[in-house]
Amino acid sequence: MYQKYYRQFLQAPSGSPSSMLHMACHSHHYWPDVTMDAVQQYWRDSALLADEKWGPIFEQKIPAWQAAVARTLNLPDPDRIAIAPNTHELVYRVISAFDLARPLRILTTDGEFYSFARQLQRLEELPNVEVTRIAKKPYATLAERFEQELQRNDYQLAYASLVFFDSGVVFPELLEIAARKPARTEFVIDGYHGFFARPIDLSRVADKVFFTAGSYKYLGAGEGMCFMSVPASCSLRPLNTGWFAELEELENRADRVGFADNWLRFAGATMDYSPLYKGLAIFDLFERDGITVDKIHDYVLAAQRRFLQTMDEANHPLLNRQNLICHDLENGHGHFFTFDCGTAQDAERLQKELKSRAVLSDRRQQLLRLGFAIYHGENETYRQVFT
Repeated sequence: MYQKYYRQFLQAPSGSPSSMLHMACHSHHYWPDVTMDAVQQYWRDSALLADEKWGPIFEQKIPAWQAAVARTLNLPDPDRIAIAPNTHELVYRVISAFDLARPLRILTTDGEFYSFARQLQRLEELPNVEVTRIAKKPYATLAERFEQELQRNDYQLAYASLVFFDSGVVFPELLEIAARKPARTEFVIDGYHGFFARPIDLSRVADKVFFTAGSYKYLGAGEGMCFMSVPASCSLRPLNTGWFAELEELENRADRVGFADNWLRFAGATMDYSPLYKGLAIFDLFERDGITVDKIHDYVLAAQRRFLQTMDEANHPLLNRQNLICHDLENGHGHFFTFDCGTAQDAERLQKELKSRAVLSDRRQQLLRLGFAIYHGENETYRQVFT
Protein backbone atom coordinates (compact mmCIF):
# COMPACT_ATOMS: atom_id res chain seq x y z
CA MET A 1 0.00 0.00 0.00
CA TYR A 2 2.66 2.53 1.07
CA GLN A 3 5.73 0.71 -0.19
CA LYS A 4 5.48 2.46 -3.56
CA TYR A 5 6.89 5.59 -1.92
CA TYR A 6 10.14 3.84 -0.92
CA ARG A 7 11.26 2.01 -4.07
CA GLN A 8 14.84 3.30 -3.93
CA PHE A 9 15.29 1.50 -0.61
CA LEU A 10 13.11 -1.55 -1.06
CA GLN A 11 14.74 -2.42 -4.40
CA ALA A 12 18.26 -2.17 -3.04
CA PRO A 13 20.80 -4.91 -3.91
CA SER A 14 20.69 -8.04 -1.77
CA GLY A 15 22.94 -7.85 1.26
CA SER A 16 22.76 -4.08 1.69
CA PRO A 17 21.07 -2.69 4.84
CA SER A 18 18.19 -1.43 2.73
CA SER A 19 17.44 -4.94 1.46
CA MET A 20 16.85 -6.26 4.99
CA LEU A 21 13.66 -6.25 7.02
CA HIS A 22 14.24 -2.81 8.48
CA MET A 23 13.03 -2.84 12.09
CA ALA A 24 15.22 0.01 13.28
CA CYS A 25 12.83 2.57 11.81
CA HIS A 26 12.48 4.34 15.16
CA SER A 27 16.19 5.16 14.85
CA HIS A 28 16.47 5.94 11.15
CA HIS A 29 13.37 6.01 8.99
CA TYR A 30 13.67 5.29 5.28
CA TRP A 31 13.32 8.42 3.16
CA PRO A 32 10.51 8.44 0.57
CA ASP A 33 11.69 8.65 -3.04
CA VAL A 34 10.47 12.25 -3.38
CA THR A 35 13.28 13.39 -1.09
CA MET A 36 15.88 12.82 -3.83
CA ASP A 37 14.27 15.41 -6.09
CA ALA A 38 13.88 17.71 -3.08
CA VAL A 39 17.61 17.65 -2.32
CA GLN A 40 18.42 18.37 -5.95
CA GLN A 41 15.95 21.26 -5.94
CA TYR A 42 17.66 22.71 -2.87
CA TRP A 43 21.00 22.48 -4.69
CA ARG A 44 19.58 24.19 -7.76
CA ASP A 45 17.98 26.97 -5.71
CA SER A 46 21.17 27.55 -3.70
CA ALA A 47 23.44 27.49 -6.74
CA LEU A 48 21.30 29.67 -8.95
CA LEU A 49 19.94 32.14 -6.41
CA ALA A 50 23.02 32.42 -4.17
CA ASP A 51 22.25 34.99 -1.43
CA GLU A 52 18.82 35.56 -2.95
CA LYS A 53 17.79 32.09 -1.75
CA TRP A 54 17.02 33.50 1.71
CA GLY A 55 13.91 35.22 0.36
CA PRO A 56 12.12 32.04 -0.77
CA ILE A 57 13.38 30.10 2.26
CA PHE A 58 12.10 32.55 4.88
CA GLU A 59 9.07 33.83 3.00
CA GLN A 60 7.80 30.55 1.53
CA LYS A 61 9.55 27.38 2.66
CA ILE A 62 9.73 27.98 6.43
CA PRO A 63 6.11 29.20 6.67
CA ALA A 64 5.00 26.15 4.67
CA TRP A 65 6.90 23.86 7.08
CA GLN A 66 5.42 25.65 10.10
CA ALA A 67 1.92 25.36 8.66
CA ALA A 68 2.36 21.62 8.01
CA VAL A 69 3.64 21.01 11.54
CA ALA A 70 0.80 23.07 13.00
CA ARG A 71 -1.78 21.03 11.05
CA THR A 72 -0.21 17.79 12.21
CA LEU A 73 -0.26 18.78 15.90
CA ASN A 74 -3.38 20.99 15.86
CA LEU A 75 -1.43 24.07 16.93
CA PRO A 76 -3.22 27.41 16.48
CA ASP A 77 -0.28 29.65 15.50
CA PRO A 78 2.29 28.35 12.96
CA ASP A 79 4.40 31.48 13.42
CA ARG A 80 5.25 30.29 16.94
CA ILE A 81 7.04 27.15 15.71
CA ALA A 82 10.80 27.70 15.97
CA ILE A 83 13.25 25.67 13.87
CA ALA A 84 16.83 24.48 14.37
CA PRO A 85 19.10 21.63 13.21
CA ASN A 86 18.38 19.62 16.37
CA THR A 87 16.10 19.68 19.41
CA HIS A 88 19.00 19.98 21.82
CA GLU A 89 19.84 23.41 20.44
CA LEU A 90 16.26 24.55 21.01
CA VAL A 91 15.97 23.11 24.50
CA TYR A 92 19.27 24.59 25.59
CA ARG A 93 18.08 27.95 24.28
CA VAL A 94 15.15 27.68 26.71
CA ILE A 95 17.48 26.76 29.56
CA SER A 96 19.78 29.65 28.69
CA ALA A 97 16.93 32.08 29.41
CA PHE A 98 17.17 31.32 33.13
CA ASP A 99 19.58 33.29 35.32
CA LEU A 100 22.07 30.65 36.45
CA ALA A 101 23.28 33.00 39.18
CA ARG A 102 19.95 32.26 40.88
CA PRO A 103 18.56 28.88 41.97
CA LEU A 104 17.26 26.77 39.09
CA ARG A 105 15.16 23.73 39.96
CA ILE A 106 14.37 21.26 37.17
CA LEU A 107 11.90 18.38 37.31
CA THR A 108 12.28 15.50 34.87
CA THR A 109 12.31 11.69 34.68
CA ASP A 110 15.08 9.11 34.68
CA GLY A 111 14.14 8.06 31.12
CA GLU A 112 15.09 11.06 28.99
CA PHE A 113 17.21 10.91 25.84
CA TYR A 114 21.00 11.12 26.12
CA SER A 115 21.36 14.75 25.00
CA PHE A 116 19.12 16.15 27.72
CA ALA A 117 20.33 13.69 30.35
CA ARG A 118 23.95 14.63 29.67
CA GLN A 119 23.15 18.35 29.67
CA LEU A 120 21.48 18.06 33.06
CA GLN A 121 24.49 16.25 34.51
CA ARG A 122 26.70 19.09 33.34
CA LEU A 123 24.33 21.72 34.73
CA GLU A 124 24.27 19.94 38.08
CA GLU A 125 27.94 20.76 38.45
CA LEU A 126 26.83 24.36 39.03
CA PRO A 127 26.02 25.20 42.65
CA ASN A 128 22.63 26.77 41.94
CA VAL A 129 21.13 23.98 39.79
CA GLU A 130 19.07 21.20 41.37
CA VAL A 131 17.54 18.36 39.34
CA THR A 132 14.80 16.01 40.54
CA ARG A 133 14.34 12.84 38.48
CA ILE A 134 11.12 10.89 38.87
CA ALA A 135 11.55 7.17 38.21
CA LYS A 136 9.59 6.20 35.10
CA LYS A 137 8.82 2.77 36.53
CA PRO A 138 6.29 1.67 37.47
CA TYR A 139 4.65 3.32 34.47
CA ALA A 140 1.19 2.81 35.97
CA THR A 141 1.88 5.36 38.70
CA LEU A 142 4.22 7.70 36.81
CA ALA A 143 1.60 10.34 36.03
CA GLU A 144 0.48 10.60 39.64
CA ARG A 145 4.00 10.71 41.05
CA PHE A 146 5.24 13.26 38.50
CA GLU A 147 2.30 15.62 38.95
CA GLN A 148 2.41 15.45 42.72
CA GLU A 149 6.04 16.57 42.67
CA LEU A 150 5.34 19.24 40.05
CA GLN A 151 2.54 20.81 42.09
CA ARG A 152 4.14 20.38 45.50
CA ASN A 153 7.50 22.06 44.93
CA ASP A 154 8.82 25.17 43.22
CA TYR A 155 10.23 24.22 39.80
CA GLN A 156 11.31 26.70 37.15
CA LEU A 157 11.46 24.01 34.45
CA ALA A 158 9.79 20.64 33.88
CA TYR A 159 10.83 18.32 31.06
CA ALA A 160 9.45 14.93 30.01
CA SER A 161 9.14 12.69 26.96
CA LEU A 162 5.77 11.94 25.42
CA VAL A 163 7.13 8.54 24.31
CA PHE A 164 10.22 7.22 26.07
CA PHE A 165 13.10 6.61 23.66
CA ASP A 166 14.38 3.42 25.31
CA SER A 167 11.11 1.55 25.83
CA GLY A 168 8.54 3.03 23.44
CA VAL A 169 6.14 3.47 26.37
CA VAL A 170 3.85 6.51 26.28
CA PHE A 171 4.02 8.81 29.32
CA PRO A 172 0.46 8.41 30.64
CA GLU A 173 -1.63 11.60 30.81
CA LEU A 174 1.34 13.86 30.08
CA LEU A 175 -0.69 16.43 28.13
CA GLU A 176 -3.27 16.55 30.93
CA ILE A 177 -0.50 17.13 33.47
CA ALA A 178 0.94 19.91 31.31
CA ALA A 179 -2.47 21.56 31.04
CA ARG A 180 -2.60 21.79 34.85
CA LYS A 181 0.99 22.93 35.35
CA PRO A 182 1.72 25.81 37.76
CA ALA A 183 2.15 29.19 36.08
CA ARG A 184 5.61 29.48 37.66
CA THR A 185 6.92 26.46 35.72
CA GLU A 186 8.04 26.35 32.09
CA PHE A 187 7.14 22.94 30.65
CA VAL A 188 9.00 21.21 27.78
CA ILE A 189 7.72 18.02 26.13
CA ASP A 190 10.09 15.88 24.06
CA GLY A 191 7.73 14.65 21.37
CA TYR A 192 10.27 13.13 18.98
CA HIS A 193 9.04 9.54 19.24
CA GLY A 194 5.42 10.65 18.97
CA PHE A 195 5.56 13.15 16.12
CA PHE A 196 4.18 11.74 12.86
CA ALA A 197 3.70 8.37 14.55
CA ARG A 198 0.88 8.76 17.07
CA PRO A 199 -1.98 11.25 16.60
CA ILE A 200 -1.23 14.26 18.83
CA ASP A 201 -3.55 17.18 19.59
CA LEU A 202 -1.78 20.09 21.29
CA SER A 203 -4.63 22.58 21.01
CA ARG A 204 -5.38 22.48 24.75
CA VAL A 205 -1.76 23.02 25.81
CA ALA A 206 -0.46 25.26 23.03
CA ASP A 207 -0.20 28.19 25.46
CA LYS A 208 1.29 25.99 28.21
CA VAL A 209 4.19 23.99 26.76
CA PHE A 210 7.20 23.95 24.52
CA PHE A 211 6.87 20.88 22.28
CA THR A 212 9.97 19.61 20.48
CA ALA A 213 10.38 17.07 17.68
CA GLY A 214 11.92 16.76 14.24
CA SER A 215 12.11 15.14 10.83
CA TYR A 216 14.67 12.40 11.42
CA LYS A 217 12.42 9.71 12.86
CA TYR A 218 8.90 8.99 11.64
CA LEU A 219 8.49 11.73 9.04
CA GLY A 220 11.45 10.22 7.18
CA ALA A 221 13.07 13.46 6.02
CA GLY A 222 16.46 12.87 7.59
CA GLU A 223 18.38 14.68 10.27
CA GLY A 224 18.78 18.44 10.48
CA MET A 225 15.22 19.81 10.63
CA CYS A 226 13.78 20.11 14.13
CA PHE A 227 11.20 22.39 15.67
CA MET A 228 9.81 23.68 18.96
CA SER A 229 6.39 25.19 19.52
CA VAL A 230 6.50 28.32 21.69
CA PRO A 231 3.70 29.26 24.12
CA ALA A 232 1.85 32.47 23.26
CA SER A 233 2.65 34.02 26.63
CA CYS A 234 6.39 33.36 26.41
CA SER A 235 8.61 36.32 27.32
CA LEU A 236 11.88 34.44 27.92
CA ARG A 237 15.07 36.09 26.68
CA PRO A 238 17.50 33.29 25.69
CA LEU A 239 21.15 33.91 26.42
CA ASN A 240 21.94 31.52 23.57
CA THR A 241 20.75 33.50 20.56
CA GLY A 242 21.88 33.94 16.96
CA TRP A 243 21.56 36.37 14.08
CA PHE A 244 18.40 34.76 12.75
CA ALA A 245 16.69 36.07 15.90
CA GLU A 246 16.93 39.63 14.60
CA LEU A 247 16.07 39.03 10.95
CA GLU A 248 13.19 41.46 11.20
CA GLU A 249 15.51 44.36 12.05
CA LEU A 250 18.84 43.59 10.39
CA GLU A 251 18.75 46.79 8.38
CA ASN A 252 18.03 48.93 11.44
CA ARG A 253 19.92 47.07 14.12
CA ALA A 254 19.57 48.58 17.60
CA ASP A 255 22.23 48.63 20.30
CA ARG A 256 20.05 46.55 22.62
CA VAL A 257 19.18 42.87 22.18
CA GLY A 258 15.52 42.61 21.31
CA PHE A 259 13.30 39.59 20.73
CA ALA A 260 10.38 39.21 18.36
CA ASP A 261 7.07 37.88 19.66
CA ASN A 262 7.16 34.84 17.39
CA TRP A 263 9.41 31.87 16.57
CA LEU A 264 12.43 34.12 16.03
CA ARG A 265 12.68 34.52 19.82
CA PHE A 266 14.35 31.08 19.83
CA ALA A 267 16.10 31.29 16.48
CA GLY A 268 19.78 30.47 16.08
CA ALA A 269 22.05 30.96 13.10
CA THR A 270 22.81 29.67 9.61
CA MET A 271 21.86 26.05 8.89
CA ASP A 272 21.51 23.65 5.97
CA TYR A 273 18.00 23.72 4.54
CA SER A 274 18.07 20.57 2.43
CA PRO A 275 16.10 18.71 5.16
CA LEU A 276 13.52 21.52 5.02
CA TYR A 277 13.01 20.79 1.31
CA LYS A 278 12.83 17.04 2.02
CA GLY A 279 10.31 17.48 4.80
CA LEU A 280 8.09 19.69 2.68
CA ALA A 281 8.21 17.18 -0.19
CA ILE A 282 6.95 14.45 2.17
CA PHE A 283 4.25 16.65 3.66
CA ASP A 284 3.07 17.56 0.16
CA LEU A 285 3.11 13.94 -1.01
CA PHE A 286 1.15 12.63 1.95
CA GLU A 287 -1.37 15.48 1.87
CA ARG A 288 -1.91 14.96 -1.85
CA ASP A 289 -2.51 11.23 -1.37
CA GLY A 290 -4.61 11.61 1.78
CA ILE A 291 -2.09 9.93 4.09
CA THR A 292 -2.71 11.15 7.64
CA VAL A 293 -1.02 10.36 10.94
CA ASP A 294 -4.16 8.48 11.97
CA LYS A 295 -3.85 6.22 8.91
CA ILE A 296 -0.14 5.69 9.53
CA HIS A 297 -0.81 4.82 13.17
CA ASP A 298 -3.57 2.35 12.26
CA TYR A 299 -1.27 0.69 9.71
CA VAL A 300 1.47 0.29 12.30
CA LEU A 301 -0.96 -0.99 14.94
CA ALA A 302 -2.06 -3.71 12.53
CA ALA A 303 1.59 -4.62 11.90
CA GLN A 304 2.28 -4.78 15.63
CA ARG A 305 -0.69 -7.08 16.18
CA ARG A 306 0.59 -9.44 13.44
CA PHE A 307 4.02 -9.39 15.06
CA LEU A 308 2.58 -10.29 18.47
CA GLN A 309 0.55 -13.13 16.99
CA THR A 310 3.62 -14.55 15.29
CA MET A 311 5.67 -14.05 18.46
CA ASP A 312 3.13 -15.90 20.62
CA GLU A 313 3.25 -18.85 18.22
CA ALA A 314 7.06 -18.91 18.13
CA ASN A 315 7.75 -19.33 21.86
CA HIS A 316 11.06 -17.47 21.55
CA PRO A 317 13.29 -17.51 24.69
CA LEU A 318 13.84 -13.71 24.64
CA LEU A 319 11.26 -12.22 22.31
CA ASN A 320 8.14 -12.98 24.32
CA ARG A 321 5.38 -11.32 26.35
CA GLN A 322 7.30 -11.63 29.59
CA ASN A 323 10.21 -9.57 28.25
CA LEU A 324 8.12 -7.08 26.27
CA ILE A 325 8.12 -3.91 28.34
CA CYS A 326 4.58 -2.77 27.50
CA HIS A 327 1.55 -4.56 26.06
CA ASP A 328 -0.99 -1.72 25.71
CA LEU A 329 -0.93 -1.02 21.97
CA GLU A 330 -3.86 1.40 21.85
CA ASN A 331 -2.85 3.77 24.63
CA GLY A 332 0.59 2.90 25.90
CA HIS A 333 2.92 2.35 22.95
CA GLY A 334 4.89 4.20 20.33
CA HIS A 335 5.86 2.60 17.02
CA PHE A 336 8.49 0.23 18.38
CA PHE A 337 8.63 -2.68 20.83
CA THR A 338 11.35 -3.03 23.44
CA PHE A 339 12.40 -6.35 24.92
CA ASP A 340 14.41 -6.60 28.13
CA CYS A 341 16.92 -9.34 27.35
CA GLY A 342 18.33 -9.38 30.88
CA THR A 343 21.93 -8.53 30.00
CA ALA A 344 23.67 -6.38 27.40
CA GLN A 345 25.49 -9.50 26.19
CA ASP A 346 22.23 -11.34 25.49
CA ALA A 347 20.80 -8.31 23.68
CA GLU A 348 23.93 -7.98 21.55
CA ARG A 349 23.90 -11.68 20.71
CA LEU A 350 20.23 -11.54 19.69
CA GLN A 351 20.85 -8.45 17.57
CA LYS A 352 23.59 -10.31 15.68
CA GLU A 353 21.34 -13.35 15.21
CA LEU A 354 18.61 -11.14 13.78
CA LYS A 355 21.05 -9.52 11.39
CA SER A 356 22.13 -12.95 10.17
CA ARG A 357 18.46 -13.52 9.28
CA ALA A 358 18.34 -10.18 7.41
CA VAL A 359 16.50 -8.35 10.20
CA LEU A 360 17.90 -4.97 11.23
CA SER A 361 17.26 -3.98 14.87
CA ASP A 362 18.96 -1.82 17.47
CA ARG A 363 19.57 -1.95 21.19
CA ARG A 364 20.25 0.15 24.27
CA GLN A 365 22.32 -1.94 26.71
CA GLN A 366 20.10 -4.93 27.61
CA LEU A 367 17.11 -3.52 25.73
CA LEU A 368 16.51 -4.68 22.15
CA ARG A 369 14.22 -2.47 20.04
CA LEU A 370 12.14 -3.54 17.04
CA GLY A 371 10.26 -0.86 15.11
CA PHE A 372 7.41 -0.79 12.61
CA ALA A 373 6.81 1.45 9.61
CA ILE A 374 4.51 1.97 6.66
CA TYR A 375 7.19 0.61 4.33
CA HIS A 376 6.73 -2.84 5.88
CA GLY A 377 4.56 -5.08 3.73
CA GLU A 378 0.82 -4.94 4.29
CA ASN A 379 0.77 -8.67 5.11
CA GLU A 380 4.21 -8.93 6.72
CA THR A 381 4.11 -11.63 9.43
CA TYR A 382 7.67 -11.06 10.75
CA ARG A 383 8.39 -14.79 10.83
CA GLN A 384 12.06 -14.31 9.97
CA VAL A 385 12.50 -12.52 13.30
CA PHE A 386 11.82 -15.77 15.15
CA THR A 387 13.19 -18.53 12.90
